[in-house]
Amino acid sequence: MLPRRTFLLAAAASAASASEAPISAAVYGLGHAHAAGKVRTLQSLPEYSLVGLCEPERPDLFAKPDFAGLPRLTARQMLDDPAIELIAVEADVQHGLAYAHQAVDAGKFVHLDKPPGQDLASLRDLFDKAAARGRIVQMGYMWRYHIAMSDAIRRARSGELGQIYGIKATINKPITPQERHELAAFRGGMMFELGCHLLDRVVDVLGKPYSVRGILRHDADAGDGLADNTLAILEYDRALAEVYIAAMQPNGNAYRTFQILGTAGTATVQPFSPDGRLELDLGDGPRKVPLHVPADRGRYDEDFREMARVIRHGEKPSYSAEHDLTVQETLLRACDMAG
Repeated sequence: MLPRRTFLLAAAASAASASEAPISAAVYGLGHAHAAGKVRTLQSLPEYSLVGLCEPERPDLFAKPDFAGLPRLTARQMLDDPAIELIAVEADVQHGLAYAHQAVDAGKFVHLDKPPGQDLASLRDLFDKAAARGRIVQMGYMWRYHIAMSDAIRRARSGELGQIYGIKATINKPITPQERHELAAFRGGMMFELGCHLLDRVVDVLGKPYSVRGILRHDADAGDGLADNTLAILEYDRALAEVYIAAMQPNGNAYRTFQILGTAGTATVQPFSPDGRLELDLGDGPRKVPLHVPADRGRYDEDFREMARVIRHGEKPSYSAEHDLTVQETLLRACDMAG
């Protein structure tokens, strides 16, 4: 028989080891543009063990190289498996919010990719249910942990840029006819698809706007009706923000911009990828700010590393449900979808 002290130490070590065991995760839906990247991330991070993929609507997607050969799960297999702690919802927008509700109802932590549907009340209910069950829903806005953007926002919050009176942001890219057709189903079009990322960053700096105006135009020579030339104007007590999203700019990735304007200086992030570049002008001319970007850091690594700390150690997430609801309300107002 083990001495009591030895037994207690062994039990404590076993419990600590279990708390650091890889988190079993599954991916629900594969139709989102970020699905392949999220699958690769969950495969690569030591914090996770990817159990399998579930795609109830489009089984043809399993043939894609990024998903081929990975275990397939039915919804019931995934939801009823108590070992699975995290479900990453990577479905197309039409199904994402419903899938997230199923996952929360099953007691899972959830990573929900953007935008989270068109029903603000349903999203609010999702967060309330998750909180009641001691679970977290993490939104998949991919620029939240971007090193250059985070540094610009830090400087704004610290007062280094003075009073923040404006933000100008844009994401433009040409898209295929098939993508145009799919996005035309949403009134907000390109603002709904990509504007949500930048509205998330604007809300992070300035909070909830008192006025949101959206301009949704169809200007391309295409008969799909997609809102492909869009602008959102957000008003605050002492600031304005403009978010411009279009679907027609060649090499648009190179011109993506996030700029914070203050009375003491300007911080400009352009381009965003692969690592981002930050220019700072404190009245003495623009200068490039050196940033340390780990060579092995993947695009979605920090999202899931934070989620692992939330699950394993009860860490408070960087973004609250209130923030996410404000972003979604702002997005729906900008897209004339806030009925």
